[in-house]
Amino acid sequence: MLRPERPVPRRLADLARHLGGELRGDDAAVIGVTLSSSDLVPGEIFVGIRGAHRHGAAFASAAADSGAVAVLTDEDGADLASRSGLPIVIVPDPRLALPAAAAWVNRTAPGDELPLLLGTTGTNGKTSVTHLLEGMLTQIGAVAGASTSAERVVAGERVVAGLTSPEATEFHAQLARMREAGVEAVGIEVSAQAVTRHRVDGVVFDVMSFTNLSHDHLDDYADMDEYYAAKAPLFSAAHAKRAVVSLDSAAGSRIVRDAEVPVTTIATPEIAADRAAAEAADWIVEVTVEEQRGTSFRLTGRGGRTLETTVPVIGAHMASNAGLCVVMLLEAGYGWERIRDALTRDGGLIAWVPGRTQLVSGPEGPAVYVDFGHTPDAFEKTLAAVRRVTPGRVIMLFGADGDRDATKRRDMARAAVEGSDVVVITDHHPRHEDAASIRRTLLDGAAVADPTHEVYEVSPPERAIVRAVSLAGPGDAILWAGPGHQNYRDIAGVQWGYSARELARRALIAAGWPAPDRVWPNPYGDE
Repeated sequence: MLRPERPVPRRLADLARHLGGELRGDDAAVIGVTLSSSDLVPGEIFVGIRGAHRHGAAFASAAADSGAVAVLTDEDGADLASRSGLPIVIVPDPRLALPAAAAWVNRTAPGDELPLLLGTTGTNGKTSVTHLLEGMLTQIGAVAGASTSAERVVAGERVVAGLTSPEATEFHAQLARMREAGVEAVGIEVSAQAVTRHRVDGVVFDVMSFTNLSHDHLDDYADMDEYYAAKAPLFSAAHAKRAVVSLDSAAGSRIVRDAEVPVTTIATPEIAADRAAAEAADWIVEVTVEEQRGTSFRLTGRGGRTLETTVPVIGAHMASNAGLCVVMLLEAGYGWERIRDALTRDGGLIAWVPGRTQLVSGPEGPAVYVDFGHTPDAFEKTLAAVRRVTPGRVIMLFGADGDRDATKRRDMARAAVEGSDVVVITDHHPRHEDAASIRRTLLDGAAVADPTHEVYEVSPPERAIVRAVSLAGPGDAILWAGPGHQNYRDIAGVQWGYSARELARRALIAAGWPAPDRVWPNPYGDE
């Protein structure tokens, strides 16, 4: 967890008054707030929240041993925490109080001095947009930060992320760290769960953007309407000052109708669900060239302004993401000439987009891409992008998450079949599900889509990538969807070290094809 290096202490009694809570015990100086007794630094408040199986306040004594100076919890938690000997702040619902507590202690509430907050929500593209934003901000000379499902970035310092949207404790601590480091603007990936689980309560984004809405997370939400309703509050005055909305999916027009803040629209008509609606957007993205190592596009919009540049990732959807970034920066107050001149000077956008259609093969033999996509819509868009730059066959290698939305699995298989020449079905994160059962569902979905399609079942993925490479020749491409940037697999609750990028590289070498000594760019060093 990123924390400020020079925190300014605040008084526990003042926090209790700020939250409307009751303080039992002595006052104390506090420098931070955390939910984790194992990731705690001396001087912080430990927050005990009731979980599904156990109350977090049961870990108060462990927190005290690590240097916690107080506990924030409810009445039930107070009884459990009393044996720790720490002072206790009691509130009716510590989950709801958490954002206000973290913002107050870190001095990162609305009205405090903060970087520009540039949020992005949607089903797909959030991570890509946020990393492209970080790259674009750096190119125009701004000190940038980022918070994504892949990593947290503070002025060039990178750490691997946990949750897509961090808990309020981590979010406000990293904002305080960014302020210390002189970060001018920060791109923030915001999930639906961040809204419904109160992780961004009280946060007002300078610009909030919307990419798209498609089938996902129906393990958390009853249906697509409920999923939409979880994201919609981000476009209210309580959460944003203004918005940039893509009209590439039907939900974009709905966001525009429901938004309470000024909205600027953008679209890429060639991939939009409703081309007529897309062509009426304020800004239009038009793909001009697609190659294995990037996509060139033209952005046109208000006042007759035109920008031609390149994003270092394949696909019209990535051009759409990059165009969205440009418009977000304009809406945040950055000048058109400043953005245009930087991208022209550098020959395109320079950005590290971890695990997003990342080319991991060499100049000869089949092209191999590793991608994080794990929804039917992501499969469709990425396969189409790979198809447009591949003269030969397209081979799709994928699995599905266990303990996650199972309703999308058959559609994932359908999209894989429809967009490829060959499908190899394997395992991903089975978690606590039976991996063979997950594969059977995917195989059934593939058979329904096209019973004659060439489909292989290969487990585990270490063998599956070897099989995929054996099926490919020069001019062919393999898209390995799912693992992306991740460096582990979750099997029965245990995270096993694992790099799809390195496995693909080894499979290519074993098959006699040249491959890079290491997958680049990779800010974490060797695989």
